[in-house]
Amino acid sequence: MLKVGLTGGIGAGKSEVSRLLVECGAVLIDADRIAREVVAPGTDGLAAVVAAFGEDVLAEDGSLDRPGLGSIVFADPEKLAVLNSIVHPLVGARSRELEEAAAEDAVVVHDVPLLTENGLAPLYDLVIVVDADPATQLDRLVRLRGMSEQDARARMAAQATREQRREIADIVIDNDVPLEELRRRVKEVWAELTRRAHGSH
Repeated sequence: MLKVGLTGGIGAGKSEVSRLLVECGAVLIDADRIAREVVAPGTDGLAAVVAAFGEDVLAEDGSLDRPGLGSIVFADPEKLAVLNSIVHPLVGARSRELEEAAAEDAVVVHDVPLLTENGLAPLYDLVIVVDADPATQLDRLVRLRGMSEQDARARMAAQATREQRREIADIVIDNDVPLEELRRRVKEVWAELTRRAHGSH
């Protein structure tokens, strides 16, 4: 099994690359999606969040009010640490379950937005960084995600720099290109990943 960490700045097109890798045959473990699943209604994770932060963090339908919780924790590092101490172990455990369920010669791609920021590169056999020019990122966030330019710049500034990400990369996928070219590059990378996965036994 080859464990791959996939990361990239906001708006770099990481989800597009992960989708293309899945098309090639990768097993995708999406940290953001798992983080939502472990606090879904009826889970122990949600019960623990409510126990820590009170009923006010619930929406009317009993699900987690993400924006409400976000406004509490992002203003207070101690509260953010409490939330992370609940959610991170659950995400880790679920990620391991999914990894263990994959075939022996699988290429398992972990989509981890803050891989660089949290120093997680050593956990993976190989790190892929999806890279794009900051102007491209900004354009995508404003045009495709409807963010204001100010918000988009703030989100980008809060993340690792392009140089920091490239430093930990084993493979860089340049995503300042048309989709067809990106698809071709991902296929090249996939050939390399499968070669390593099969060669690692």
